[in-house]
Amino acid sequence: MVQDTLFSAGEEVELRPIADGLVRTTLGRGAWLDFRPGWVAGAGELFGRLERSVPWMAERRLMYERIVDVPRLVCFYEDCAAVPDASVEEMRRALSSYYERSLGEPLETVGMCLYRDGNDSVAWHGDRVGRSSHEDTVVAIVSLGATRRFVLRPRGGGPAFRIDVATGDLLVMGGSCQHTWDHAVSKSRRPVGPRISLQFRTRGVR
Repeated sequence: MVQDTLFSAGEEVELRPIADGLVRTTLGRGAWLDFRPGWVAGAGELFGRLERSVPWMAERRLMYERIVDVPRLVCFYEDCAAVPDASVEEMRRALSSYYERSLGEPLETVGMCLYRDGNDSVAWHGDRVGRSSHEDTVVAIVSLGATRRFVLRPRGGGPAFRIDVATGDLLVMGGSCQHTWDHAVSKSRRPVGPRISLQFRTRGVR
């Protein structure tokens, strides 16, 4: 379902219609990318609320045969769990409604990452834990805060696709994207402020 009007998503935050200004890029190998710049009005206000209210955690994980610090702070809300801001819940509902035809199911989980500065990043990966290792799915990302470059490349090699994602922008990876492409947010050599990434996924996808 396509929204026809603006609707409130919490104090001083509004979600604009997803379809207005949405651009779909066919990546190939059954993958596609939707980009809707400026979906969230009042993104700065929401960034501040989430930065203060989310119980951010530092993680350590095994990479390259050693335990390392994950270069960002994280928080994850399981299937349909209560989230710390009404605006985030409104996003989950709006995205589920818009993509329900292609998905056949709602977006249920919400992952959050706080990139504190340009030294924080996420390495090349696909969200392939669970069904997305072999099933097509949708991963919707809402960006708040500093602009960072989002990069995708085909698994096994090939030309990369780059896009600068600014505050309030919506980026949606769909089709086979998680099991045929990898994506990353690289470290920045220039000074850059903090950024929060909200990731909306279906049940059983990480």
